[in-house]
Amino acid sequence: MKKFLNDPNNFVKEMIEGIYLANSDKLKWVPEYNILYRSDLPKDKVAIMQGSGSGHEPAHIMCVGKGFLDAACPGNVFAAPPMDYVYECTKLLANERGVLHLINNYQGDRMSWDMAKELAEADGIKVGVVIIDDDVSVKNSTYTVGRRGVAGNFFVIKAVGAAAENGVDLDALVALGEKVNGVTRSMGVALTSCTPPAKGSPIFEIGDDEMEVGVGIHGEPGRRREKIKSAKEIVEEVFTAIYEDLPFAGGDRVAVMVNGLGGTPISELYLLYGEAAKKCSEKGLVIAKN
Repeated sequence: MKKFLNDPNNFVKEMIEGIYLANSDKLKWVPEYNILYRSDLPKDKVAIMQGSGSGHEPAHIMCVGKGFLDAACPGNVFAAPPMDYVYECTKLLANERGVLHLINNYQGDRMSWDMAKELAEADGIKVGVVIIDDDVSVKNSTYTVGRRGVAGNFFVIKAVGAAAENGVDLDALVALGEKVNGVTRSMGVALTSCTPPAKGSPIFEIGDDEMEVGVGIHGEPGRRREKIKSAKEIVEEVFTAIYEDLPFAGGDRVAVMVNGLGGTPISELYLLYGEAAKKCSEKGLVIAKN
């Protein structure tokens, strides 16, 4: 696959530099640790940070701003941020109100963030943690013990980000994040593979007439591989898996997000959304936000 890049090893740092240069009036950048943070960083609210592997943008690094994250410290493509990235970012944000870590449930992420939290707490920094594990596809996967944390993190970011701006304390933010995570579910389907810049070739092989049902965001195997079905049939399976795992009933208000994993045209996303909206209507769910 052809890509716009220079040295693949510098891809993430150059991407972050571009984000910074496009928003230098709103953001500050610490290149040594891949940290991007708010230039108007408040010290009178709980600071919120996140950072998993790159390659899932706008996740993490493009969600820094008022009412969202105060900082992000991503790792390389599909790789957890090193422990020192998380630790240095935590120290940069630290204030008397505390720092909230939002962590996607992957083994590498959990290890880096756990170690950084221990170091930060040894420095006297108050740290809260919310683990995000919204993927209903599989219980365990190549990168995880337990469910994966994927697109559901956007709902957690927005909820705790807005609450923090309103002065909510650290313990209450942790409870809110856990509540949002507890009612958020997602599932992925892949029609093609992807090519990380440093690898230069697809991360898995899939036939032109095949799809991976329940694929992970790093290309991890899902529930099964089978022949491509219609959009209606795909949404039927994904919706059913999500709906049956949620505590929702007719009349409940829900938010619906259709995420293209970086490679799906917006026209197809709206087609899929239309199918999902019809399924919500059939179940009596009211779409309050999409």
